[in-house]
Amino acid sequence: MPTATCSIAWRLSMGRPVVLSNGQLFVGLDEHGLVHDFYYPYVGLENLSNARSSQHKIGVWVDDRFRWTDDGSWEISVDFEDDALISSITANHNELAVSLKFQDYIDSDYNALVRHVTITNNGDKTREIRLFMHQVFQISRAGRADTALYVPEANYVLDYKGRYCLLIAGQFTDKTDFDQYAVGNYGIEGKAGTFLDAEDGELSGNAVEHGGVDSVIRFSKRLKAGGQAELDYWIIAASSQQDAERNHDEFKTQDMAERLRRVRQHWQEWLGGTDKPAPDFHRRSLQHSLLIIKAHCDERGSVLASGDSSIFNFGRDYYCYCWPRDAAYALWPLIRLGHFDEAKQFFEFARDTMHKDGYLMHKYQPDRAIGSTWHPLVHGRRQELAIQEDETAGVIFMIGEYLEANGGDHNFVEHLFNTFIVPCANWMSEFIDAETGLPHASYDLWEEKFLTTTYTTCAVIAGLQTAASLATAFDRPEQASKWRKAADGIRQNLDKLYHPDGYFRKGFLLQDNGELEYNDTLDISSLYGPFMYAELPLQDERLISTAKQVEERLLNSSPSGGVLRYEHDNYFLTKQQFKGNPWIVSTLWLAQFFNTAGQPGKAQELLDWALKHELPSSVLSEQFDPETGDPLGVTPLVWSHAEMVNTLLDLSEN
Repeated sequence: MPTATCSIAWRLSMGRPVVLSNGQLFVGLDEHGLVHDFYYPYVGLENLSNARSSQHKIGVWVDDRFRWTDDGSWEISVDFEDDALISSITANHNELAVSLKFQDYIDSDYNALVRHVTITNNGDKTREIRLFMHQVFQISRAGRADTALYVPEANYVLDYKGRYCLLIAGQFTDKTDFDQYAVGNYGIEGKAGTFLDAEDGELSGNAVEHGGVDSVIRFSKRLKAGGQAELDYWIIAASSQQDAERNHDEFKTQDMAERLRRVRQHWQEWLGGTDKPAPDFHRRSLQHSLLIIKAHCDERGSVLASGDSSIFNFGRDYYCYCWPRDAAYALWPLIRLGHFDEAKQFFEFARDTMHKDGYLMHKYQPDRAIGSTWHPLVHGRRQELAIQEDETAGVIFMIGEYLEANGGDHNFVEHLFNTFIVPCANWMSEFIDAETGLPHASYDLWEEKFLTTTYTTCAVIAGLQTAASLATAFDRPEQASKWRKAADGIRQNLDKLYHPDGYFRKGFLLQDNGELEYNDTLDISSLYGPFMYAELPLQDERLISTAKQVEERLLNSSPSGGVLRYEHDNYFLTKQQFKGNPWIVSTLWLAQFFNTAGQPGKAQELLDWALKHELPSSVLSEQFDPETGDPLGVTPLVWSHAEMVNTLLDLSEN
């Protein structure tokens, strides 16, 4: 999360109900089906759209009347196809008697957003219908020095700055091109934007502008009553005009319906391309969650937390980073279902970004640069690491899960052993306070508190145990013994995190005088950590009692239901009469516990709650308003989708 202390009232109606990606280009469409986020050349970096102030627009002119599709007068449905990262969007206008259907995708072979549009004349006579496609990019960080120009010989608009070139064009299926264009200034010198030029149905033909720029192209067709016309509109991203134009020339001569079919086949083959078929249990939600996770995986290893930039309008930062923890959780359901390539790419990403001392940093940019942080290097009067230790431990644990699921890949894991696992496990085995026998303090998984937490302690146990098991598998007995001994020592001191009132507390901070300053907050992670990572027996009274208190104090604490992260969680909480906002992650963690504890009925109730809070496209937000149940936070949050798939897999076994 960009800032754990943010108190700004921020609400999203739908976030990004559709996200599209090919591992290099990532596009987020908003609740009106408009381009809002456009990341290239990495998934999550750079956002070339002008999303902080505006999104691309779509307009229709007919019978001397004009309407933008986001003006509130259209009936709009935004969804995915069932089994592909292809949108299924409809927009109907009763007054204009026009409907639009969009099938949007990122091409599998080229970095191009393609929008296949079907225009239907719902009127009772032949009419000319004009469709206007507006683009506004912000390639330069300050929104200046960009250029937009019309290229007549190949009939396209080019928006560029340096090595970022965006080619905009399109044609009807009968190969007729767009018939008008205009480029102009946007948001500078008192100019609102060239999109206004479309509202009289005609475009000026202005051919070049620079500074802050936008552009519009027009597609016109006379349609009989009930008639339809189909067109393909594309934005090609490339590092040079020549490369973009080469792809443009191919699109103009190819059967674009065949390209759409091939993209659909690509995603269907990815979903079904393992020897571990997904269950039919809530299959649509499961497949959409898998596709959304995959959309956030950059082909160079990063796994983005969320591509929804809306939070940047109100806060200091966004979620367009790779948190090692979020990435590990995102990959877990992929690993369980036999999708191994994404995990391997991320493990290499983690190895290459690891600090030389053997730990992972707070978060990273998709290009492997260190991400922003709000963790200081000084706590009190002591120098400390600005990290969350559970991120290092969790990645080691996930390597073990990968090898267990893909047992034939010993060579890959053995290569990671010396370059990544050994330095991380050695560091974790030494990053322990002698006074407590527990891990030294770092920031908690919610990125707020500097503590020795129950959750991180349990994650470290799991990470060290995994490393020891791998050392045994690779015939490294001394290292196996060292790491297993460290894990056992931590486990023996778990009771120091147990509250006399019968639950695992959030954690404590070791003071300079040797005393422990406790944080007695009840936190869902203090149940999940002992259950999932420390693997306490389900009959352990500490686990039973903690679960009971979670159920009594964190579950259904507000009218909208669900489970809080912890009591008095103020992150995006605007209604102080409640103890916090319910989260998908915390709700499904409790569902997973109930399922394992032999209470599938309770687990199903929590799963049903999460399913009820999906958008129509199956997209899941981070959290929800405690009173209305409206989505809050980024939408989608990849971690939410990971827990949805894990929970569906767990419950499908019942």
